Amino acid sequence: MHDPARRRVVQGLAAAAAAPFTGFARNRNTSMADADLIVRNARITTLAAPSAATRAQARALAVRDGRVLAVGDEAAVMAHAGPNTRVIDGGGRRLVPGLNDSHTHLIRGGLNYNLELRWDGVRSLADAMAMLKAQVDRTPAPQWVRVVGGFSEHQFVEKRLPTLAELNAVAPDTPVFLLHLYDRALLNRAALRAVGYDRDTPDPPGGRIERDKAGNPTGLLLARPNALILYATLAKGPRLPEEYQLNSTRQFMRELNRLGITSVIDAGGGFQNYPEDYEVIQALHAADQLTVRIAYNLFTQNRGGERADFERWSALLQPRQGDALLRHNGAGEMLVFSAADFEDFREPRPELAPGMEAELESVVRLLLEKRWPFRIHATYDESIGRILDVYEKVAHEIPFDGLRWTIDHAETISPRNIDRVRALGGGIAIQHRMAYQGEYFAERYGMQALAHTPPVRRMLDAGVPVGAGTDATRVASYNPWVALHWLVSGRTVGGLYMYGDDNVLGREQALRLWTGGSAWFSGEEADKGSLEPGRHADFAVLSADYFAVAEEDIADIHSELTVVGGRIVHGSGGFAGLAPPLPQAMPDWSPANLVRATVVPVPAHAHAHSHHGAACRAHGHGHAPATPPVADAHAFWGALGCSCFAF
Repeated sequence: MHDPARRRVVQGLAAAAAAPFTGFARNRNTSMADADLIVRNARITTLAAPSAATRAQARALAVRDGRVLAVGDEAAVMAHAGPNTRVIDGGGRRLVPGLNDSHTHLIRGGLNYNLELRWDGVRSLADAMAMLKAQVDRTPAPQWVRVVGGFSEHQFVEKRLPTLAELNAVAPDTPVFLLHLYDRALLNRAALRAVGYDRDTPDPPGGRIERDKAGNPTGLLLARPNALILYATLAKGPRLPEEYQLNSTRQFMRELNRLGITSVIDAGGGFQNYPEDYEVIQALHAADQLTVRIAYNLFTQNRGGERADFERWSALLQPRQGDALLRHNGAGEMLVFSAADFEDFREPRPELAPGMEAELESVVRLLLEKRWPFRIHATYDESIGRILDVYEKVAHEIPFDGLRWTIDHAETISPRNIDRVRALGGGIAIQHRMAYQGEYFAERYGMQALAHTPPVRRMLDAGVPVGAGTDATRVASYNPWVALHWLVSGRTVGGLYMYGDDNVLGREQALRLWTGGSAWFSGEEADKGSLEPGRHADFAVLSADYFAVAEEDIADIHSELTVVGGRIVHGSGGFAGLAPPLPQAMPDWSPANLVRATVVPVPAHAHAHSHHGAACRAHGHGHAPATPPVADAHAFWGALGCSCFAF
C-alpha cells in the first residue's frame, strides 16, 4: 500500500541532502547566442552522418540550455563564447556521446549499492579474498558482507570460486553471501545461521540446498534452474534505512557517470512495486539530484494477477509520462510470469507453461489498447517463438501501428524469429551476459551454437533496431566498456573466443548500439545518441581513445569528464576540480568507501604483451532487498517457484 507519510519523509530527506549541481544558470546579461559551456581541443565523435568526416573535423562543442549549440572546428565553435561561458580544454582526448544502457536495474540496484562489495575486474581470487577479508574486518554485527554479481569464476587466474572452508576461515562470525551468476550462492556458516537454514529447511521447487552426510546445509545453494532460492536468501539480509538509500542511489549514479553513462532504461524487477518502490528515485528527481536520465518500465508483481497490475498502473500513468530526466517507458520486462524462462546455462532449457499464451494475450491486448510500449524477457528461441505467436495473433485484431515493443536478451534467437520481430516493428535489446556465461553455454551446447549467441550481426543485417546494455546488477557488471569489449572482441571475461568475424562488430558500430541504438527503446532517438545542434548535451571525455587503444584495453576505459544536459556530473584526472561534491557513502563502513584499484577482466594472455598497466576503481552496489512472506511456504516459493527475484 502506498504510504503518503513515508513519501513525504523520503522527499524531505532528499531535499535536506541535496547539494546544488555544477550547472549553468543563465546570466541576465548573457547573450542568447552565447554558450554556457564549451569544450575545446577534443577529438569529438558525434556519431552524426557522415560519421567519418565528422570525426575527422570536430574539435570543439558548445552547449546552451542543456542542449548542443554547435559542434565542429574550434574557431567556429569558439565564436559562441561570451563573458560568462565556461571553457574547458579537452586536452586532446576523445569525446563521445553519453552512453545509454538499454536494459539495466538502476532503481533497484541503487537502493543497496552501498552494501555490496564488487569483484568486477578482479583477476585473482587471492586478491578478491583479500578484499573480502578487509570488508569483513570493518563490517559491524549484524550486517552482512555481500558480493552480488559482476564477476565470473573464469576471470580469476585460479579459474575457480572460493571454497566454503575459505569463506568460513576469512569470516567465522560475519555473515558472507556470495552470488555467482544465475546458478549458485555461497554462504558461510554465519550466514546460514542468520537466514535460519538447517536440516529441516526444505528444498524449494526449482532450487537445492546442498547438505552434508548428516543432512545439514553446507552453505551451497543451487538454482535448478530457478534462481529464486538465491535471491530470496539475499533478501533476508539487513537493508538500508531511507536516508541511506537516497545516498546509496546517488553513489550508484555517480559510479555510472564515472563510466560515461548518461542514460539508462530501467527494466523493473521483482518486489519493485509502483509507486511505493519508486519513491527514492522520485524524491531525488524532485530534489534535482538525478545525474543519469532514467526511462523506467513497470514489472508485474503478482503471479496470476498480472493483468490487474497493468490495469491499475495504466490508470495512473500515461505512456511516456515524465520529463527528460525521469519518465515512464511502458510495461515489462515481466509481462506474465508464465512467459519467463531462465538463463542458467548449466541447466537444461526450461519449457514455458502450457497456459502461457492465453495469459500473455490478455496482457498484450490491454497494453495495445492503452498504447503502452512493452518489453519481455526471453532467453531462448523456443520461448521467443511462442511469444511471437501471441503477438501476431493479437496484431490481426489490434494493430501495433508503430508502438514500440522489445524482446530482451534473445541469446539463441533464430533467423526466422528475427524476421518476425522486424515484421511486427519490434526491437531487440542485447546484453553482455555471454561474456560471463560463455564457457557454460559451450559446455552444454557446443562451440558451434555459441558462435551466434546472441546473433548480433544477423539482427543488424535484418534491419531490426538493436540496443546494447548490461542487465546489471545481479549477474553481469554495469561497466559498459566490458560490454563494448565483448561486442568488438567476441571474448568472455575469462578469455574464451566465442565469435568469428561474422558476429563481432566494428568499434563505431558497437558504440552506436550503446548510444543511438539504445535511444530507440525509449523513443528518444531524436534527442539522444549523437552530438548535433538541438540534441541533449550528454557526453563523456574518455580516459583513452576508444578508437585507437589496443582491443584488450577497451575494457579499461572510463570517463574523466561526464556531462548530462550541459551539467558536469563527474570529473577525474585533469578534470577532478570540476566534479560536483558527493557526500561520503553511508554507512561509513560501506564497501563503497574502500579505495581499491582493480582492473577490468580481459584475458590474462592478452596482457602478456601489454604495457598499459592501467587500472580502474570498482565500488560496491546492491539491490533493494525484498521482504517475501517467508512464513508462508506456498507464497514464498510458489507452485513452481516464483521467478520475480531472477530479474
